[in-house]
Amino acid sequence: MKILIVDDEVELSEPLSRLLKRQGYQVDVAADGQNGCDMAINGHYDLLILDWMLPVKSGLDICRQVRSQAQTTPVLFLTAKDTLDDRVDGLDAGADDYLVKPFELRELLARIRALLRRPPTLETGPSANGTPTADPAFTASILQCDDLTLDIENQFASRGTHTIELSEKEVKLLAYLMRSPHQLLTHTQIYDAVWGKGATPSSNALAAQMRLLRKKIEQPNHPILIHTVYGKGYRFGAHHLQQ
Repeated sequence: MKILIVDDEVELSEPLSRLLKRQGYQVDVAADGQNGCDMAINGHYDLLILDWMLPVKSGLDICRQVRSQAQTTPVLFLTAKDTLDDRVDGLDAGADDYLVKPFELRELLARIRALLRRPPTLETGPSANGTPTADPAFTASILQCDDLTLDIENQFASRGTHTIELSEKEVKLLAYLMRSPHQLLTHTQIYDAVWGKGATPSSNALAAQMRLLRKKIEQPNHPILIHTVYGKGYRFGAHHLQQ
């Protein structure tokens, strides 16, 4: 996922950029409004993080110009402007969210995740049957089931405010489970999907991999998502149907 930060406070933008990169995002930074506006319009970003008060062109002007181009990229304002009128002006300009400086990093990361997992706006062009179509790249790389989000491309999941780093095998296993929520998936089906048809992993390989995945994604005070159907396989989802 690709994020643009437009902020002239280097002491904020540089550490924030490093933090987001460690979270698996691709990050660009602009220090003035004109350069930031050009990058926002032409850079094909998944999220824009804008300061309000910027040299040359304000964040509010950037947001308005992006929206005037019919771009639906989510916009998050980070600003010291904290009056109700300021918030209303920002949202009326087309912003999706608004966070006042100073802020807690955990809250910022949670808001970023929430904006990035929103379903994409439907394209205006019709599909073969005349109905609008969603961006297939998004549905292929981001999966959502119950309160868990999986970013396949960047190899991490998020649940609530918790970010979960995953191995390549864990991503593959979790993606297979999430694509078939509440369905019984047999041991053979999972072996074929995750290890490949014809593969012969050890008899406890799946159980061990599932145990590792459970330790990562199951959180206190959250519903259990991975359920064992003894002798058969596994079922994924918060609402488990008893056999």
